Amino acid sequence: MAAFSDGGAGGPPGLTEPLPNELSARRFRRSALIALLAAAAVAAVILLLPGLESVRTSFAGAEPAWIALAAFAEILSCLSYVVVFRAVFCRQMSRRTAAELGLAEEAANSLLSVGGAGGLALGAWVLRRRGVPADQIGRLTIAFFLITSVANIGFLVLCGLAIASGLASGPRDSLLLGGVPALVGIGAILLTLGIGSFAGRVGADTRHSRLKVALAAVEGGVDAAKGELRSPPALIGSAGYMLFDIAVLAICFRAFGLPLPPLVALMLAYIIGQLGGLVPLPGGAGGLDLGLIGALALYGSTPADATVAVLAYRAIYLVVPAALGLPALGSLRRRLARPESEMLFCTPGELESLRRSG
Repeated sequence: MAAFSDGGAGGPPGLTEPLPNELSARRFRRSALIALLAAAAVAAVILLLPGLESVRTSFAGAEPAWIALAAFAEILSCLSYVVVFRAVFCRQMSRRTAAELGLAEEAANSLLSVGGAGGLALGAWVLRRRGVPADQIGRLTIAFFLITSVANIGFLVLCGLAIASGLASGPRDSLLLGGVPALVGIGAILLTLGIGSFAGRVGADTRHSRLKVALAAVEGGVDAAKGELRSPPALIGSAGYMLFDIAVLAICFRAFGLPLPPLVALMLAYIIGQLGGLVPLPGGAGGLDLGLIGALALYGSTPADATVAVLAYRAIYLVVPAALGLPALGSLRRRLARPESEMLFCTPGELESLRRSG
């Protein structure tokens, strides 16, 4: 079909181009090794440092069935990521290609975490290698980032308002710890909508070609994200991606016999704690852990309980996406290297047709 870039014999050159250095197999192995060393160091501290008896006792009482359930919930979160990826980038993409690319991105998000930039960079590289236009990649990457953030921002507002109004139980300072996050979420929504309009106005006046392209991508990405808000697969995938991941954290409390925080407070702590993943460390090691532990403690958990649950959650978050995504990445690279492989990605014409029909 002319509406797709299929990477056949007449496709673009450079299909066997290696991954960029920041996404190379060596970088993945190094990040995995660093994560393993960090886990070993944490385990040594817990085992040897005096004063951590309660933490050691909690880990010793782990229930394997609950750990298995948490791992299953993380698998469902990864599959939800695949659903929203296919909904945003191309609904005509084969399920195999969507699964391989989405799961490979999840492995990159897990091992090369910088607020999800690792996965987005990997996806952009694959799409570029298959001849998808750069402006389309930029626009849809921005739209995808916004759609996967919709659930976080939406629940940040709802949970914050629920705690601030007293409809849900939470910390004593409900106005501060509920009202402020809600206002931040509302501000983020307004800012995003404003940036789209601002980029369009500035882009129309600028004469710098690169800036014009970047601003057009921002404007188009915001518009595309607003369009996807009418897409059930995109919304279901976005919500599932976050909610199943929160379920992993909640199950980790139960797996070690720890008291589970109130659900709304747990969700709010999770969303706020995820900001620690913006620290540019492999797998968000350190930044994400401390962010989650601090947020959970702020919303009612004891530091010891939060530490146990978060460390278990982080182990699952590293292992499950890597176990699913690294084989998917290997399969994807082999298929990319074969000129005869049929890996279809929507071009702008097909996308516009799909938008009108949807």
